[in-house]
Amino acid sequence: MTSADLDRFRQCRILVIGDVMLDRFVRGNVRRISPEAPVPVVEVVEETLNPGGAANVACNLARFTPLVSLMGRVGKDSQSADLSFLLEADGVATSTLLISDSIPTISKARIVARQQQIVRVDREKLVWLTDEEISEVSHRLGSIINELDAIIIEDYGKGFVTEALVNAVTAIAAEHKVLITVDPSPRNPLNWSGVDLVKPNRLEAFAAAGLEDHHFDVSPGENSELLEVGRILLEKWQVPQVLVTLGEQGMMLFRRDQAPHCIPTCAQEVYDVSGAGDTAIAILTLALAAGKSSEEAADIANQASGIVVGKLGTACVSPEELLAAYAS
Repeated sequence: MTSADLDRFRQCRILVIGDVMLDRFVRGNVRRISPEAPVPVVEVVEETLNPGGAANVACNLARFTPLVSLMGRVGKDSQSADLSFLLEADGVATSTLLISDSIPTISKARIVARQQQIVRVDREKLVWLTDEEISEVSHRLGSIINELDAIIIEDYGKGFVTEALVNAVTAIAAEHKVLITVDPSPRNPLNWSGVDLVKPNRLEAFAAAGLEDHHFDVSPGENSELLEVGRILLEKWQVPQVLVTLGEQGMMLFRRDQAPHCIPTCAQEVYDVSGAGDTAIAILTLALAAGKSSEEAADIANQASGIVVGKLGTACVSPEELLAAYAS
């Protein structure tokens, strides 16, 4: 990873498609229990807003390239206004967002005291995309496909990513030879045939393969269950590559007709895993779009994820931090 790589990253044009949301973090101190109920009273010290879900993936990318756009669904509400402000401040194009009159913008509020999450409050309404919305997605994607190098499908199982959407996106991308990577949701099993790479985490991978993870105390390359998971997912999803993120054990890249490739973790300390998967898919796709091999791209994504888990909240990695990680 060099400064020349960063220059190539800046030229990559990437569209993120998926469930967008707004993350709110309320941080404070706890000194007493409420007299009204046996719950802690949080004295608020700080409140922050961050793009979440597919929006966080787009913001991760925007640190490295100014050519990032986001396609998802938001409502006509204050959460949407806050999210659009944050995205535009980061340089993410929002003209491809779909705006709903009846569905609220997905938002998650986390109450945190002394680095411990006390409660999370979600606002969401699970409604799958309509035929009219699929047509709108196809129209908007078709109008910009010649300006793209890669597409990321970021699925949180909140209703935007459906079989019909995937079919529409893969058909258009295949016609124009545009790379597609996927961050899947275990709550929304789909057929990923037609995409170039799927990146589940360990829990998602075992669930999708229908196997139980016994967490054997061996390295990933010697874990027979994990190796079987990779084999099953390549066949089940009919994709050329599957990258499984393994937390403290790094990542494992599975490819057809090639031996699995293990990437050890780069994390020094883990404070918060929020957004680590978003960072991984963002940087992985960016590196692939810039011409890196699968092994090189996975290594760069692993480095970036290792930096993010050392931060609190839904965080992003900067080009300077990533370059410094390779220099150290």
